[in-house]
Amino acid sequence: MIVITTPTGNIGRQVLARVLQSGEAVRVVARDPSRLSAEVHGRAEVVQGSHGDADVIAKALAGADSLFWLVPPPSFQSSSSAEEYYLNFTRPLVQAGPGQGVRVVGVTSLGHGYPGKAGLLSAALAMDALIEGAGVSYRAVALPFFMENLLHQVRDLKGQGRFSMANTADRPLLTVATRDAATAAAALLLDSSWSGQARVPVASPDTLPPDAMAEVISDVLGRPIRYQEVPVADYQATMQQYGASPAMALGMAEMTDAQNNGIYDAEPLSPNSTGATSFRQWCQDTLKPAIEA
Repeated sequence: MIVITTPTGNIGRQVLARVLQSGEAVRVVARDPSRLSAEVHGRAEVVQGSHGDADVIAKALAGADSLFWLVPPPSFQSSSSAEEYYLNFTRPLVQAGPGQGVRVVGVTSLGHGYPGKAGLLSAALAMDALIEGAGVSYRAVALPFFMENLLHQVRDLKGQGRFSMANTADRPLLTVATRDAATAAAALLLDSSWSGQARVPVASPDTLPPDAMAEVISDVLGRPIRYQEVPVADYQATMQQYGASPAMALGMAEMTDAQNNGIYDAEPLSPNSTGATSFRQWCQDTLKPAIEA
């Protein structure tokens, strides 16, 4: 039995689709089962609730062999620090997992060993330490910046010919397509041969600075697109203007600072870390259709 959390999320739904194709028995944990497709209801057992709830995760793990674990993003208005949120959400798993003997495949951040504060990324790395400290068999699928983050800027790309972030314009930014993350996670869930604990970095085969990303997007769309770099302090202030709590805005600002200071360089990659999707391919397959829709 393979248990899938966040089955309607960007990565979770792709993991679920790949695992269902294998024919393995599947159980999903969903806050709102009505959001699941009829196919999922017909082929998977459904446990309703939050996987951060002790009773829910204990029920979901009963008789299970493997678990896909992803902590959902904290609320924009969360008053807790990112690390408090991640650890509090994960503690029920740590309490239930060892006794169940379930192997865990988790989604986390690339950057193990980074010495500074990294906001949401530090929180994910602290989650890894908590899970590993419990002695759970664990594979941490470690990811850099999601290409899909650019989908939040479709309106600006389409209407103003630009996208903006607080990432340094000319500093290479390691990225990943969520489909490559899902492929790696599903393969681990379906592989019964591994045990112990290890990190599994996954990243795009190319590493482009935002200025170069703009050039690729321009080429794919056939019209000029420019990148606008926003100071991190302004980014943090804007987040609060749009309703983010001070704790959440700080966590996002620290994350961006860490990206600008090389957090993704802190953890070595290997040839096996390279995903199949280049930034250009992702723009052709995902970004361009979203803009043209």
